Amino acid sequence: MIKTVFFVHLARDGEEAGALQRFFSELGLPGPEPWEGHAHEGWLFRPFQAAVVVGTATAFAGCDLVCEVADAASAYDLVKARGFKITEELGERDFGGCTFTAEPAPGRRIAVFSYYPEKRPQPVRTLEGATTAQGLRFGIVAGRFNSFITERLLEGAVDVLRRAGAQNQDLSIVRVPGAFEIPAASRLLAQSGKVDAVVCLGCIIRGETSHYEHIATEVTRGIGQSAQETGIPHAYGVLTCENLEQAIDRAGLKAGNKGAEAAAAAIEMANLKKAVAAR
Repeated sequence: MIKTVFFVHLARDGEEAGALQRFFSELGLPGPEPWEGHAHEGWLFRPFQAAVVVGTATAFAGCDLVCEVADAASAYDLVKARGFKITEELGERDFGGCTFTAEPAPGRRIAVFSYYPEKRPQPVRTLEGATTAQGLRFGIVAGRFNSFITERLLEGAVDVLRRAGAQNQDLSIVRVPGAFEIPAASRLLAQSGKVDAVVCLGCIIRGETSHYEHIATEVTRGIGQSAQETGIPHAYGVLTCENLEQAIDRAGLKAGNKGAEAAAAAIEMANLKKAVAAR
């Protein structure tokens, strides 16, 4: 079995051998390691990568050796500046790169080539969740406080889930007194192992005291902690509005239905979780 393949280039004399040694050194080939035996001497270069190519292509016909470099244009300038004879000028080739040939010693032709770098960056592989709810189970937690708003959020969420393929048996609707109780109920659903995502729906409207800030902060923090600690996606559909008009706009009027948007986010995140696990 083959262990190592050597390309042995027999120089006609010391002058040619020296010219070849300088040529390969200029191109950056690792080495040289001088060696000397009873009937032979020379330099050993160890390329970073080597290949044995067998084929019928004529692109490098008449060449003693073919070398791939990082940038053929830079190699061309270097070889030409060092006084080596260029036998074929630098030019584009149909293999997606450019090449030139040089004659470091009389009668010894060496082809040098490089592939063109990609002119456009390669697209980064991305993962994103599908928009189908088929085969997925969802928990919906809705606060009863400000029910004239939260019921519309709930209707929007259920409508989106059904349109995406969810069946009635795939939906678990849990009602709680108000927004403050949403995180605890969401965690219970997430820990049950019976849902792939939780949709959190509620409405908090600013009043005359600081009660609004405390409730909004704790509800948001609690939902986020539940999602992170259980690993089940939680979609945030809790309205935090300055007044009743803002809440009505976000429950199905000119600002859309935030319950429907939360359900769509839950579908995507549930599918994304499965896609990441499968990968």
